[in-house]
Amino acid sequence: MAGNRPSGAGAPGGAPARPPLPGGSLAPRGSAAGQAARIGMLGLAAAVALWAVFPLYSAGNWAGVGAVVAVTGLIFYVYLSKRAVPAKYLVPGTLFLVAFQIIPVLYTLSTSVTNYSDGHRGTKEEAVEQIEASSVQRSPDSTSYTLTVAARGSAPGGELVFLLTAPDGSAYAGDAQGLQPLPGATVTPSGKITAAPGYTVLPPSQANARSEEITGLAVPSGSGTGIRSSGFSTAYEGRSTLTYDAGCDCITDAETGRVYTADDERGAFVADNGDRLPQGWRVGVGMANFARFLTDPDIRSSFLGILTWNIAFAAGTTAMVFALGLCVALTLHTREHFTGRTAYRLLVVLPYAMPSFAMFLLWRSMFNSDFGLLNRMLGLDTDWFGEPWTARAAVLIVNIWLGFPYMFLVATGALQSIPRELVQAARIDGAGAWQAFRQVTLPLLMVAMAPILVATFAFNFNNFNAVWLTTEGGPFPTDNPMAGATDLLITYTYRLAFGASGAQYGYAAALSVFIFLIVTVMSVVSLRRSASLEEVHR
Repeated sequence: MAGNRPSGAGAPGGAPARPPLPGGSLAPRGSAAGQAARIGMLGLAAAVALWAVFPLYSAGNWAGVGAVVAVTGLIFYVYLSKRAVPAKYLVPGTLFLVAFQIIPVLYTLSTSVTNYSDGHRGTKEEAVEQIEASSVQRSPDSTSYTLTVAARGSAPGGELVFLLTAPDGSAYAGDAQGLQPLPGATVTPSGKITAAPGYTVLPPSQANARSEEITGLAVPSGSGTGIRSSGFSTAYEGRSTLTYDAGCDCITDAETGRVYTADDERGAFVADNGDRLPQGWRVGVGMANFARFLTDPDIRSSFLGILTWNIAFAAGTTAMVFALGLCVALTLHTREHFTGRTAYRLLVVLPYAMPSFAMFLLWRSMFNSDFGLLNRMLGLDTDWFGEPWTARAAVLIVNIWLGFPYMFLVATGALQSIPRELVQAARIDGAGAWQAFRQVTLPLLMVAMAPILVATFAFNFNNFNAVWLTTEGGPFPTDNPMAGATDLLITYTYRLAFGASGAQYGYAAALSVFIFLIVTVMSVVSLRRSASLEEVHR
């Protein structure tokens, strides 16, 4: 009878009916701890958004403001909604992927097609201001300022800034971009600024250490004027000898009469004889940075030589750490009653437990030709870092010593997952030890090890520490101090971007794109080839 049907029997197949959820079709609210965690996370997202949006708003970066608002709105929608359950798990990872992977790659690509470098950092207007300010000369009627040397931020090594006190007592902060009022500064009766919000006043010892930087800093203060230091306590405002004329889009040197015309393709002011002013501006150069690898014979030979050694270094390290790690793992795996087995495993893993940067520096001293441990123990007189091949051998030895314990751990775990019955069955069928290993153990082992070998190759292809902390890329030929015998592409890129001869960010970004493409292609090909190993499971 319908009146005697038990509750819950109304569902098809006799399954009990689901009771209605509170609030209609919405999911029930979580526990108090979950609610607190969600509120804390949303509060953190709102705080980060407020921290990011105000500087963007002050700079007039409306695209950045829109992106921050959109991302914050998405986070609030996903975590306040009771329907977007999968998105609650996908959104954090996606945002981190975009922030730390996609955006840096896109920025590197955009930089690689520009002339971004020392002297080509800002806009054309900023370049004109810097050119005029750098040529300032003092005149009898120059305005004098009381100078306090400071650094931007809370660290004394930050960007150099002039804290200036005008004759009327007003305070300013000046850098290569110009003057800004300095509210909240603490000024002594003599005009010295002892403290200012956002800046660190440098003591005399630190200011003296940056004397060349102080002498070279010119603060644009107006059309054709600038402020330069006169010692560490005074500065003056003078007129520049290089003046810009918008009519001809050129800069004229008042002392020599030479005219430098703007070259918008190269982002520089160039004279008729080919001379150019050191300050320029950032412009797009298309594929010029990539073409340098093919058109410049010096760069082409250096790049191809470094690329060849880079591949050999990554492949050799990967092969050697795999062979050495696997041999040690097999030895301990097959000899279960080996005396001192646990202690030996600890000793093998010891290099992996040490900080790698400290070990590289330690090995560097061990290879020293005068008092190094290796030469003294072996009775050698080898200049390990003075010849290309001995330096390369030293780098490989150090990297293999630090890398094989990781491969030993992975191989040990993979060997323990292979059933011993398979090897025993092969031995019963007449296979020798080597045949059983090659036909049974190794194929099963490579299913787990192949992706790790690909990752190891990719890691060592960009193993900056192994080379920089050991040889710094040397030894260098006398005719090319930028490309060393042990340089990897990553250390070569670093030297270009931050070398003493001047930073070339655009060219270094182009080289980084090449590295990215090379590693990507090799990794994809290797992973596709290793996928055939999975046939053993089918």
